[in-house]
Amino acid sequence: MANAFSKEERVAFEDILEGFQDLLVLSRHVSIYNTNQTEMARTNDTIWRPMPYIAQSITSTPGNAISYKNMTQLSVPSTIGFSQTVPWTMTTLDLRDALQEGRLGESAKQKLASDINVAIMNTAAAQGTLVVPIGAAAGDYDDISLCDTIMNEQGVPDYDRFLGLSSRDYNGLAGNLSQASRSFGNQKSDKAYERNFVGMVAGFDTYKFDYANRIAAAAGGTTTINTTTAQAQYVPQATSTSVGGQINVDNRYETVTVSNTVGVVAGDAFTIDGIDAVHHITKQSTGELKTFRVISVTNGTQMVISPPIISAVTAPTDAEIQYQNCKITAAASAAPVNWLNTGAASINVFWQKDALEILPGRYAIPADAGTAVMRASTDQGVELVMQKFYDIDSMVIKYRLDTLFGVVNKQPEMSGILLFNQ
Repeated sequence: MANAFSKEERVAFEDILEGFQDLLVLSRHVSIYNTNQTEMARTNDTIWRPMPYIAQSITSTPGNAISYKNMTQLSVPSTIGFSQTVPWTMTTLDLRDALQEGRLGESAKQKLASDINVAIMNTAAAQGTLVVPIGAAAGDYDDISLCDTIMNEQGVPDYDRFLGLSSRDYNGLAGNLSQASRSFGNQKSDKAYERNFVGMVAGFDTYKFDYANRIAAAAGGTTTINTTTAQAQYVPQATSTSVGGQINVDNRYETVTVSNTVGVVAGDAFTIDGIDAVHHITKQSTGELKTFRVISVTNGTQMVISPPIISAVTAPTDAEIQYQNCKITAAASAAPVNWLNTGAASINVFWQKDALEILPGRYAIPADAGTAVMRASTDQGVELVMQKFYDIDSMVIKYRLDTLFGVVNKQPEMSGILLFNQ
């Protein structure tokens, strides 16, 4: 059969799939949602995925009527937006080396797995809103425990937590754990010293990234925000009315007006004087300033931030009460904005599994196009497709290895960044 895969190529593809699955470290630690590909094709590869519900309770005694509450289901747009391929060619002269095909396939597998891992890491790094700045270099257990603290204070589930550290920061932490003075029964300290292995620390499964992003020092100057206006009381809503009818609303972001945005860029982290974080379930104040991220800058006085300021202060709706994420302790017409990324640093990311989600996609490749096709999926549903085509005129064989997927941060308040030397 023309352009058919040989037995050796089929065996090699099985090896590629197995290795690809092993390399997908991060995809195993985020949620997976397997979409209906017909529906995705009809919706421009975008669907709306639900955010976690937050319920509201009331005091009730038998014999007394109760007031039933409206539950507001918020959702976020999720897009299969990564179409990654590694194409290569081989001539009939190249094929004389029986190992050449395998080496090229191995490199393609490695690159596509890296693309998926980097996409997940980039999403967490750009949109995580829990910010933990550390005033020194990495090297202490307490650095990691602060990530645990901020998650616990705000009601993030205490299971399936993960932390990805840059190589330098990971090694700095391992150096601290390797000290014999630490009470690990020597087992953990020995592994840290001999293998540079950290493992689980402060409730987080830790990983070493060789592709961590960096953040620059905030260049914004003195900036203030009016916390007495409606922008300090964002009202969550599942839908809004447009010319075409009801449309979904993405409640992860809010456009706010500030005194100026000179020097401000996407990714900057900040707090606002007088706005404390609350526990998302109990609504008790943590006594600590709420952390925010800049998503984009609109103009000289407006920027998009995450999360929105949901303070539920004045005649709040049920949705505000349910999704309240902060408490205004001292409203001001010019509340100072405090930049947290005061120095350039690697972005270390931490998250709870339900915060991030990967959406595997699938190509509909025609079977009668004259191209040999092999396809298979990992345990998480991420698909690999290999194609082969031989051109008799040039005696060149074309190969390509493809994968299709999307990544979404469904709940930025369940993920964050850890910055050293701030």
